[in-house]
Amino acid sequence: MISERHRHRYELNNDYKDRLNDAGLQASGVNPETGLVEIVELTGHPWFVGVQFHPELKSRVEQPHPLFVSFVKAAVTYHSNQ
Repeated sequence: MISERHRHRYELNNDYKDRLNDAGLQASGVNPETGLVEIVELTGHPWFVGVQFHPELKSRVEQPHPLFVSFVKAAVTYHSNQ
């Protein structure tokens, strides 16, 4: 289980989850207690991740959040392939 901090009042409407998934937006992280989507990824895209939580709250200079590390690696790879 992953524990992240977030403060918001907006949620993805689960009535649209199947339609969004069919269009390529995969719900890759779901809160097991509420069934609400916390993380989405766009299939077929080099790096597209949307999260409901705030990774910056757990990120430090010496230990950045894995999402930021992954994003920078994807950007370097993309740049190298240009």
